[in-house]
Amino acid sequence: MERELAMELVRVTEFAALKSATWMGRGDKMAADAAATEAMRKMFDTVSMDGTVVIGEGEMDEAPMLYIGERLGTGVQPEVDVAVDPIEGTETVAAGAANSMAVVAIAPKGSLLHAPDMYMDKIAVGRNAKGRVSFRKTVRENLQAVAEANGKDIKDVVAVILDRERHAKLIQEVREAGARIKLIPAGDVAGALYTAFPEKGVDILLGSGGAPEGVLAACALKCLGGELIGRLLPENDEQRRRCEEMGIGDVDHVLELDDLVRGDDAIFSATGITDGELLDGVRFLGNNRARTQTLVMRAKTGTVRFVEAYHNLNLKMGWER
Repeated sequence: MERELAMELVRVTEFAALKSATWMGRGDKMAADAAATEAMRKMFDTVSMDGTVVIGEGEMDEAPMLYIGERLGTGVQPEVDVAVDPIEGTETVAAGAANSMAVVAIAPKGSLLHAPDMYMDKIAVGRNAKGRVSFRKTVRENLQAVAEANGKDIKDVVAVILDRERHAKLIQEVREAGARIKLIPAGDVAGALYTAFPEKGVDILLGSGGAPEGVLAACALKCLGGELIGRLLPENDEQRRRCEEMGIGDVDHVLELDDLVRGDDAIFSATGITDGELLDGVRFLGNNRARTQTLVMRAKTGTVRFVEAYHNLNLKMGWER
């Protein structure tokens, strides 16, 4: 893929973030999500690629746009797989809370996991601990392996976990192992990314979250040299059937990083919507101007860029409030 696509994706996530940020703290997560999805879809129409959503907002009958199988881009080469999450953290935006982002990843056609919008069990770590964690190990064993890889005592290890009732047993096991915990209300893409930035103080992500977020986080960690492994968690026979229809023969198979993102040509872009530990949120500066901050990365080169942009909204395509 051409490197120019990286900046094209920045424009996509910036516009989604700008649109959704107008709904920050207004208590309407559906409106925020609709604004981000429509903006992302509109900006994709200008990107020079022939893309297909392989994991995104759901099935065609569940989502009006950015659904699995939808074609994106102007229709010219290259052919790419697309993973999208117009808002990671819709309730976060609605509440005006921290760490929501607009997120996109692309890779050459056939590279990204093609799966329904369902739950996935995940373990994510940074570069030092790559290859050291496994679903075959106990929680304690994984924490000890990460501690050794990062040159820490286990009591200094921090596990980031989504604050959900389903994680009660996992949280207890981490505490019994002697490690520390950072509970997050939403945003396990950001949580996985923390593991690759040592200054964020997070060593491992544990627990289940959305499969689209798992693929997006895997793209990001491939760019950063980290690792994410996953297991799909179908809740019923219908979800198992959909996995099989999408080419996943063994639904219970542990998905290694190269199963989630094949090759080394992925591009990842995330723009902050609300302030977070990784990215600043959108700032509306007055006089119809705004500021965004975006993280954009290419696995092929390992380049990591933080892009600070200032926008004249009077000149922004399709900008209305």
